[in-house]
Amino acid sequence: MEGVVILVQFWTNKRVLVTGHTGFKGGWLSLWLSELGAEVFGYSLSPTEENQFYKDVYKKGFLGEECFADITDFHTILSFIEHLNPDVIFHLAAQPLVSLSYKNPINTFDVNAMGVVNILEATRVSGVEPSIVNVTTDKVYKNKKWVRAYREPEELGGEDPYSASKVCSEIITSSYVNSFFKDSNVRVASARAGNVIGGGDMSKDRLIPDYLRAFMKNEKIILRNPRATRPWQHVVEPLAGYLKLAEALSLKDGHKYVGQWNFGPSGRATAVDDVISLLSRITGGKTYKLNP
Repeated sequence: MEGVVILVQFWTNKRVLVTGHTGFKGGWLSLWLSELGAEVFGYSLSPTEENQFYKDVYKKGFLGEECFADITDFHTILSFIEHLNPDVIFHLAAQPLVSLSYKNPINTFDVNAMGVVNILEATRVSGVEPSIVNVTTDKVYKNKKWVRAYREPEELGGEDPYSASKVCSEIITSSYVNSFFKDSNVRVASARAGNVIGGGDMSKDRLIPDYLRAFMKNEKIILRNPRATRPWQHVVEPLAGYLKLAEALSLKDGHKYVGQWNFGPSGRATAVDDVISLLSRITGGKTYKLNP
């Protein structure tokens, strides 16, 4: 996040819609936007036991008007966007888990692909002209087993349903930009980030929440791939990038920033079991046994 300057004067009184506002990143982003002086609105499914950040931070009520509905419900999304006339839309609503995508691929493709169709189509039909940041993932690249990080122009590909659904989201976004928004004031960009950590993340099949759940229950944690390295980043780091990208899209020459953008840490990647070892030292947890 070094060198990133968020412009308070830009966000003051901006009408901002955050889809997936009950989620981990959506909750943090909503809070930050409010601190910047924006009018924040939320669209999401009703919160569940995993939405601990939302429940704790917004227990006295969300920052602004919110709509609890499915992202696949086009007419509800259209009505809400027409009602709000947002200046900026951050689209984070998604089915975010690789493991769940194997169990329920239809829902994963429906939410992650048709969700972005509905946001972009509602924008087109309603005639509003927001800047839109579509949050996808760093898992949209075809895995070529490179040591170096993947760059934006490189080949897309997804072997698991989650990754493939996010590739669909990227292709859909590009299609709408080229087919409908090229000569309009609607500016759309995709934001790719992954391995995000931070307070309030209670999702299953994520390393730190899984460790803490196991620690509190005095259970073992199973590491699927202990020596896999990941570019871990704290939640405020990609969110700063999303905010800056939305600012750039809204500039007079904002069309220059339409496209795809990667957000990741500048430091080296860290192995999964090294993260667990650090957590064990911090918490005083028992020595764990690696999966054979």
